[in-house]
Parts: sequence; structure tokens; C-alpha cells
Amino acid sequence: MIAVAPKVFVVDDDPSVRKGLTRLLASAGYTIEAFASAREFLVRERYAGPCCLVLDVRMPGLTGLELQETLAAAGRRLSIVFVTGHADVPMSVKAMKDGAVDLLTKPVDDKDLLKAIQRAVAKDVEDLSEEARVAEIRGRIKTLTPRETEVFALVVTGMLNKQIASALGVGEKTVKVHRARVLEKMRAGSVAELVRLADSVGVSVPKS
Repeated sequence: MIAVAPKVFVVDDDPSVRKGLTRLLASAGYTIEAFASAREFLVRERYAGPCCLVLDVRMPGLTGLELQETLAAAGRRLSIVFVTGHADVPMSVKAMKDGAVDLLTKPVDDKDLLKAIQRAVAKDVEDLSEEARVAEIRGRIKTLTPRETEVFALVVTGMLNKQIASALGVGEKTVKVHRARVLEKMRAGSVAELVRLADSVGVSVPKS
């Protein structure tokens, strides 16, 4: 369950649109922050809680699509609902291909917008959960010693203890000890589970 109300960021250069959206979203129970430009929004610190961005496409200076690209390049995860008065097919395809949740044409129907925002917030909650899970797994990996990290990376490739021992130039018994410690520290009940954990964080095979 979400402990606090999800936040919706509105970015639109039209004051009347910002005012109207703010009223609508506040009545739906959302916390809102409105911005007159994409650059104004970029100055704001990243919000750690569940949120989404209602973004105009055509604006002076940095456009909505350019803001989407800028956020992606900076690694800022954000669910976006585009609104525009001048939609075309290439624009819509690009927005959705780059991860937008929806693209709505002005004047936007209130119900359609609220449904899109609901989907965007739900997606953001899922993304936050996945980020937390990956961070927790990376935290487990940091508890491994350098040798355990090497054994971990080789075990998940399917190599046998004998092969790992040869690759690392150590005894097979030593590998067994390290392997057991890796399973314990990673809280994995099997090699198959260890492989899933490795895949989720992109563990790579160490270079020889």
C-alpha cells in the first residue's frame, strides 16, 4: 500500500491548462506540482516516492519529447502521460516507443486523463519496487569477498566446481567452501535461484 498520496507533476506553458489540471487532480486526491517549462521542472530534485508526469508536447524552449529524452539520458525513471493539441502519428509513435504511458489530445477528457494517470502511477509503484529489489540484491553482492564474487560469477554460468577450480587456479575443496558461502550470503536456496539473482543485476563473468 502507498503510505502517502502519489504526486503528479504537471508541465505545461499554458497557465489556464496548469490551473485546470491542478484543480482536477487535487479533487482526485493527488498532490500536484505545476511547472511552466521543461527546464523549470529539470531544476527540481528527483522525487523518491510514487509519481507521474503530465507533460505537454509542444512548448517553447525544451519540448516535451526532448524532456523525455533528457530524463532518460540522466537515468531518471518517470512515468509520463503526454497531452498535446497537435498530435501526429510519428510523434505518438516516438513518445510511446520511448516509454510514455499514454498520449492524449487536448481538450483532454477528464476521465481519460485520470485513468491514464492511474496507470502511470501504478507503473511507477512497480518500477520503485523493482528498483528496491535490485538495490537489495546488489547489497548482498557487496558482502561477498573478491574471491567469492569470482566464484559467484562462474557458478551462474553453469561451470562445475572442478572447472571453476581450474579457471581460478585453486583447489576444488576451496571452491566448494566459497560456493557455499556465496549461496548463504546471497540467500539463494539453489544454483537456479542464484542464476535468477545474477540475471536481475547483470552479473558478468570476470575476465581472465
